Amino acid sequence: MYNKGSQVRLIPALVFLAFSGSAAASGFQLQNQNAAGTSVAYAGAAAVAEDASTIFFNPAGMTYLPMGHSVSVGGTAIHRSVKFKNTGTTPMPVINPLTNLPTGAFHTAGGNGGNGGGTGVAPGLYYSYAVSEALRLGLGFSVTYGSETEYEDDFIGRFSGRYTSIHQMNLNPSVAYKVNDKVSVGFGLNYAKSEIEFRQNAPFVGAPEGRLEGDDTAWGWNIGAMFQLTPATRLGVSYRSKIKFDLEGKQKIAAPLNVNRDITANLETPDTFSLAFSHKATERLELLADATWNGWSSVSSLDPMVGAARATAPLRYNFDDTWRFGIGAKYQLNDKWNLRAGIAYDQTPVPDKASRTMTVPDSDRTWLAFGARWKMSPNTSVDMGYARIFFKDVSTARAVMNTAETATLQTVRGDFKTHANLFSLQVNHQY
Repeated sequence: MYNKGSQVRLIPALVFLAFSGSAAASGFQLQNQNAAGTSVAYAGAAAVAEDASTIFFNPAGMTYLPMGHSVSVGGTAIHRSVKFKNTGTTPMPVINPLTNLPTGAFHTAGGNGGNGGGTGVAPGLYYSYAVSEALRLGLGFSVTYGSETEYEDDFIGRFSGRYTSIHQMNLNPSVAYKVNDKVSVGFGLNYAKSEIEFRQNAPFVGAPEGRLEGDDTAWGWNIGAMFQLTPATRLGVSYRSKIKFDLEGKQKIAAPLNVNRDITANLETPDTFSLAFSHKATERLELLADATWNGWSSVSSLDPMVGAARATAPLRYNFDDTWRFGIGAKYQLNDKWNLRAGIAYDQTPVPDKASRTMTVPDSDRTWLAFGARWKMSPNTSVDMGYARIFFKDVSTARAVMNTAETATLQTVRGDFKTHANLFSLQVNHQY
């Protein structure tokens, strides 16, 4: 009967994509937790402590902010272009929903799907309060994962994935303490909420659309330290924990199947570690650098469930851990303007063509960024930044399997060309 085989990996694809689709960082993370970092490609983010957005990258940086209240509010508009070119996708057989066997007919192949990218906004809001010279409290709000990918209805890869919508919001209460003039430490909790939707076509008569929606909330933590090695040189280290989500949602497949049932699945987002430097080369010139490790190997496979029974065969990714490297510079032009630029290289965790999905055609990428900070008044500044992200052209050979993983129904083969433009604005105020 249909009740298991018809899923054809639909549920695990949804669950995995809850943490995917980001245009601005490797894998599925959204790098743009503040707008100020865009102009330097987030180089040295864990060592930069110039406004309240340090709460996310290294909470210890709050001890470098002025006494009183510090607020940073901003956002980044992300425009992503994702274009697919078919290079030999095999036909998808029409499956009988009663027997889960091919009928002998094949679905219409379809086209390249148009531009699967789009435009979205990543907001950030941060507040820090100096209880004393040594003790600081803070609260941050940002979107740690978020994207939307949508191809045209007749996309040739529609049986592997056609649409995703992902929103994961993060609330980050934090505390920092200045041990002495050279050492500061910080700690934060992370309360994350994910809301996701995934759509693809099922390979049955009429190719009905399958839709999954799910959400969950979960807790994580982060910790950081800053070391003022010399008056001109600062070292920052930070760590962000894994977060385990127990996703709950619905699976719906349109008529004539008329499926509507509950699903669950477990997933841990990767932990990250960053080592960053800030060095004042001259009174006007500041140099930045960082190396950030992401533990993507924690994502190897997913096993969605319907009640106590397995909903479908595990979806295997075999992700690799990754590194990100960035360098940047800031130049104090005059009392009002600080000019900035940066470059970064970000590895993808996707190990091979077979693991690359339609809605997350992730690849290695390079950032080129520039911008400025304008000091409007002694207490208020505005950050403006632009970044172009160049994704390496890559291919996919993604198999659509039956539930038992005993047969490949279709292999989607094609090339991806992707790029992204980021436009950031942030206002900072102390009082």
